[in-house]
Amino acid sequence: MSPNLTNESAAFQRQQTEKILNPIDRTQVTQDLSENVILTTVDDLHNWARLSSLWPLMYGTACCFIEFAALIGSRFDFDRFGLVPRCSPRQADLIITAGTITMKMAPALIRLYEEMPEPKYVIAMGACTITGGMFSSDSTTAVRGVDKLIPVDVYIPGCPPRPEAIFDAIIKLRKKVANESIQERASTMEQIHRYYSTTHNMKATSPILTGKYLQSQTRVAPPLELTEAMGMPVSPALKEAEKEKEEVSRG
Repeated sequence: MSPNLTNESAAFQRQQTEKILNPIDRTQVTQDLSENVILTTVDDLHNWARLSSLWPLMYGTACCFIEFAALIGSRFDFDRFGLVPRCSPRQADLIITAGTITMKMAPALIRLYEEMPEPKYVIAMGACTITGGMFSSDSTTAVRGVDKLIPVDVYIPGCPPRPEAIFDAIIKLRKKVANESIQERASTMEQIHRYYSTTHNMKATSPILTGKYLQSQTRVAPPLELTEAMGMPVSPALKEAEKEKEEVSRG
C-alpha cells in the first residue's frame, strides 16, 4: 500500500471528524459537493428540456413530406434528437410545412397552428413553401410564402430538401430555443413578415378551347383525300366544301 493513499484516507477521516465535532463552522464547497450539484438558471433548464423533446406534427401536403417521412426510418433515425411525431396538434410543438400551401389549405394550416400549445415553432420546408416555387409564376391558388400565414422560425431551401437538410434545420432551431428567455417570449412570438415577394400581374387571354372544334367539318365527315383513298362515297356537301377551299386559296 502506497503512503499517499494512507495519507489521503487519514485526511478524509480527520475531515469527517471535524464536521461532526464542529458543525457550526462555515461550510465549504468540497470536491464531493461540486461533482454532485449543478448550478444553472430557470431559463437554461427550461430551454434544455424543450430543445431535447421537440415533437413535430405529422403534416405534409406535397412531395417534400416523402423526405420528411424518410427521417422516421432506421437509416436517419430522427428519434435521437428527441423528435417524436404526433398526429394531434395539441400534443405537438413543432410543425414542418412540407409541401405547397394552397389557398384552400391555408385555413386548415392556420387552424392547426392555433391549436398547438405555446411555445410552438415552424419550419418552412422546400421552395414551394417558402416562395411558391415553380407555382409562383402562373398558379392562381399557390400561396407565395407560408410566412404570410404563420410565423416561420427556420427556412429549408431546396426542391425537395434532403433529410440531412432537415437535421441541419433542427440543430439551428435547437440553438434558437437554447437562447430564449421566458420574459422575452411575449415579444418574440409576434407575427412578422420576414419574406417579401413581388405581386404577379396576370393578363387575361382568350380561351383556346371554345368547343367549336367539335362542329368542324373534319369531325362531321372525314377529309376528301381520306374518303377517296378508302373508296368511300363522297357526300355532295364535302365536295362543295372542298371547292370553296380551292376558290379561297386561288383568290
